[in-house]
Amino acid sequence: MTVVEDRVSVAVDAWLRWLPSWRPGSHRGRTRVCRRCTGSPVVMAAAIGHDVPHQVTHALTSRMQRIIDRGVDEYTERELPLLHAELTGEELWSSGGYDPAAGLEPEFEGIDPDPEPAEGSQPYLFTLAGLAEEVRPEAPLPRPPLTAQEREVLAAEIARADDCAEEIGRELCLALVTHRARIAAAIERFVEPQVQAMLDELSRHLEPPR
Repeated sequence: MTVVEDRVSVAVDAWLRWLPSWRPGSHRGRTRVCRRCTGSPVVMAAAIGHDVPHQVTHALTSRMQRIIDRGVDEYTERELPLLHAELTGEELWSSGGYDPAAGLEPEFEGIDPDPEPAEGSQPYLFTLAGLAEEVRPEAPLPRPPLTAQEREVLAAEIARADDCAEEIGRELCLALVTHRARIAAAIERFVEPQVQAMLDELSRHLEPPR
């Protein structure tokens, strides 16, 4: 088993442990397209249908994205010294401030932390995004510019990092295909009954009085 296959197996196991705790959301989220899940080859590799609730899908795609990011980070640190130095330096240079999306569990990663208020309710007194703006530190001084030669090397290393991400993504999707049966069985057991219960409840409310 390769490193990627092993990490995919571990991530699917973690998703399967989380799934029984999933409950349909009780609030209205922002109506925006999730760029991580929409048209994702990970979703196709896992054979997750479009009717599966987004948070269920998102929890899996986020775990898979972490595998790709980790693999690229390791490759960058090992093989791409200038890019690694730039990324590390940028992180140190711009560190500070409050990030409401930092440290979230995979099922919430990339999802707007500020849902819209329910219809008819009062607006929130504050939002996490607004709080982040209030405590944002002053902009740092500009970093020293790269030389022309360094820019060429950096561009080449970025291209190699992109190639690495694509290669890991392909291997990850092939590995994920082998877990389709486990994923489908878990959705059928833990998700579909709750979705059907919601639909039944909605149907009861829509029925005209007799």
